[in-house]
Amino acid sequence: MFKNLLNRFLQAVLVLFVLFTATFFLVKALPGGPFQSEKAIPQHIRARMEEQYGLKKSLPEQYVIMLKNFITGNPGVSTRLEGREVTEVVAQAFPVSLQLGLVAMFVAVTIGIPAGCLAAAKKNSLIDTGSMTVAMIGICLPSFVTGPLLAEYFGRNLHWFPAMGWSTVNPSTWILPAITLGLAYAAYISRLTRAGMLDTLSQDFVRTARAKGVPGLQIVFRHCLRGGLIPAVAYLGPAFAGIISGSVVIETVFQIPGLGRHFIKAIESRDAGMIMAPVLLFGSLVIAANFVTDLLTLWLNPRLRKSS
Repeated sequence: MFKNLLNRFLQAVLVLFVLFTATFFLVKALPGGPFQSEKAIPQHIRARMEEQYGLKKSLPEQYVIMLKNFITGNPGVSTRLEGREVTEVVAQAFPVSLQLGLVAMFVAVTIGIPAGCLAAAKKNSLIDTGSMTVAMIGICLPSFVTGPLLAEYFGRNLHWFPAMGWSTVNPSTWILPAITLGLAYAAYISRLTRAGMLDTLSQDFVRTARAKGVPGLQIVFRHCLRGGLIPAVAYLGPAFAGIISGSVVIETVFQIPGLGRHFIKAIESRDAGMIMAPVLLFGSLVIAANFVTDLLTLWLNPRLRKSS
């Protein structure tokens, strides 16, 4: 067990190092610089600012300095936000993105798993066909289409929910962004749950239980649910990572002050520190979410637990 944990930790370090290196050189390959949009700044002052932020150093020197800064937990200051610390900006904006991601994940799970179980229990019925059709529509509709439609209809026309903005103490502001972000993942989860449940329902022990007169709902929820959820649970790790990183578009559509908006503006202004910090943070979340998913899969499947 310790050896497995050590291997996973070393893999995580290697992945983050490769992610850091690739992101750094991609950012440096972007045309222009962080102060190119400042038209009013005289040339000599712009040169002094570039000297101050270390942009006059060679590329390998900048790479080593930035790598050292991130390892020590001090990624430096933002060139766009008038010298504010990158860690300060991330600490202020990331909780909003995380809260949005958790609410969207709750929406995806509470819609996807019951819909998948119901479709499997009512296989080839109108309920099965209807729920899977809705799931396919949810997969095909991108969030940048769903978001504006929901905001326009339920926000501006019916005034049921705020069309824009975010408040940590007002849950009504969470609903439209969370539904927009969670719907596509709910569709995937429902299809995976249906497939897992159908596979479990075809097992011999289910036929034996039916022959003994066990009620259908008891077979589904007591005997099949644990095994049938394995495909959906295995998907939850990548889904959570996708929801967190996918909030970039949703935050822009609903004007949410999360990390995604800072990330977009950082790319526009070539702010290297503010680009790399979210990338590494989201990468760490992907690794952590996949690790937790593996543990849940082992807990649900005794055969995998014994083989590992």
